[in-house]
Amino acid sequence: MTSTERPVIVDIRRLSKSYRRGNQLIPVLEDISLTIAESEFMALMGPSGSGKSTLLNLIAGLDRADSGTIRVGGIDISDLSETQLAAWRATHVGFIFQFYNLLPVLTAFENVELPLVLTDLSRRQRREHAHTVLRLVNLEDRLDHYPRQLSGGQQQRVAIARALVTDPTLLVADEPTGDLDRISAEDVLVLLERLSRDLGKTIIMVTHDPRAARRASTIKHLDKGVLANDVEAVVP
Repeated sequence: MTSTERPVIVDIRRLSKSYRRGNQLIPVLEDISLTIAESEFMALMGPSGSGKSTLLNLIAGLDRADSGTIRVGGIDISDLSETQLAAWRATHVGFIFQFYNLLPVLTAFENVELPLVLTDLSRRQRREHAHTVLRLVNLEDRLDHYPRQLSGGQQQRVAIARALVTDPTLLVADEPTGDLDRISAEDVLVLLERLSRDLGKTIIMVTHDPRAARRASTIKHLDKGVLANDVEAVVP
């Protein structure tokens, strides 16, 4: 099934965003319209300052647009209050960062289980969920290791497991391979590709690396806040 035949998960219409620097208003995104299909793996590329991380943050509900709408899974997140938006993020968005953002005093297992602590799941259910996603990222033998005892690639796989554990609507990844060596980066990209292809996860990844972008099913280019023509990625 092609992306045009799958249900639309993210629907962005006429989105604009500016930031104020002193008395000057700096436009970052201008009149962006974009759709992302279910299980699509999209790479957002562009030079520094092009607005790609800003667009990712808007889709993830970390920032608000000046105008336009963002619908995710049929919900217009532009209309949500701050409290509603925080609750929506906790349920619908899994975050993967360049520098992992793991808590150093917690084991790999505890880091992954952490997002479930405030849910209604029992302790047994939380542990089952955490075990499942750590098995998915091939870290069953590292459950009791602390971040300092793990390689960069292993830490990023723990971070991916943590993002997956709530079964979110979206996975958003901001330069997820930017701090990794080539072999570890390739392992992480293969994992993301498999999550999209085999588990139907919708992934939006910001990257400046063309090799990383080629793992995505679709590449979008931003330049000076404007979305360029779509490019279908060729997955090796």
